[in-house]
Amino acid sequence: MSQEHTVRSYDEELSHLSNLIARMGGLAEAQLEGAVQALGTRDSELAGEIIAGDAKVDEIEQEVHAFTLRMLALRQPVAQDLRAIVAALKISGDLERIADYAANVAKRTLVLNQIPPVNPGLGVIRLGHQVQQIVKNVLDAYAEEDVDKAVRVWRQDSEVDDIYTSLFRELITYMMEDPRNITPCIHLMFIAKNIERIGDHATNIAETIHFLVRGRTIPAARPKGEGSVLPEPAPRAGVD
Repeated sequence: MSQEHTVRSYDEELSHLSNLIARMGGLAEAQLEGAVQALGTRDSELAGEIIAGDAKVDEIEQEVHAFTLRMLALRQPVAQDLRAIVAALKISGDLERIADYAANVAKRTLVLNQIPPVNPGLGVIRLGHQVQQIVKNVLDAYAEEDVDKAVRVWRQDSEVDDIYTSLFRELITYMMEDPRNITPCIHLMFIAKNIERIGDHATNIAETIHFLVRGRTIPAARPKGEGSVLPEPAPRAGVD
């Protein structure tokens, strides 16, 4: 990510840090893909695997934290090198949250699998597929240091918000039409919100990439759709 240094081990450390983020990103992306697949196929076994897999992402995040602190202390980086290290630290936090939200989707899926499906579930799955693509694109942008690709991801945040808003309203309608729909729809609300939040963290990564490459923040306010103003559903006991 940075120019060659006189000390070869410094370049190797920067490369190792980039590889850690790539590994963590691959795991987080796989967690999201598996969670959406488990939701769509009502696969409780896969959902359980996604929940268990969250610990591995947490483990790599801790490794990133330890490694970046060591580099900051020993190398005293400046300019591009400093941005690369700080960016890795910030992106690891966003990836950890993406994996957490994927695990939350899997937990809700286990509950939903005990009751009959409802139609809005298909819309939630479509939202999941769209956010999967956004996460893939932003990770590609990081690997390639592609600012244009990162900005395209950043601009898609409002699209995700608008889809979430539409889903939220559809779920409310289903609950009003038949009280038997209330329980599954509440779980789907939580799932949709978790997926929407994953989109927010992908947008955070896009902003970090812009800062990493250009040395400044994106010179515009983050685009937000209507979904950003909707309240989150109240939590229910026993499910994260």
